[in-house]
Amino acid sequence: MIVEVFKTNVQKESEKNYVIAVIQNQFPDYKINFDLEDCDKILRVEGVEPQYNDIIDYVNCLGYTCIRLD
Repeated sequence: MIVEVFKTNVQKESEKNYVIAVIQNQFPDYKINFDLEDCDKILRVEGVEPQYNDIIDYVNCLGYTCIRLD
């Protein structure tokens, strides 16, 4: 399994749940979670080969910033 980590500007629990639901709908095999306590509002996506560009596109289309961290 590979874990991709992203910096976001998601602030609220309701926003977090919405973003997770959208990504999970497109990629049902991914394990997805947020760390809203972190200053970077971290989004973690775990999967066999996570398509990080698609994840960034989905989050951006929802109106949020999403930057892959190396």
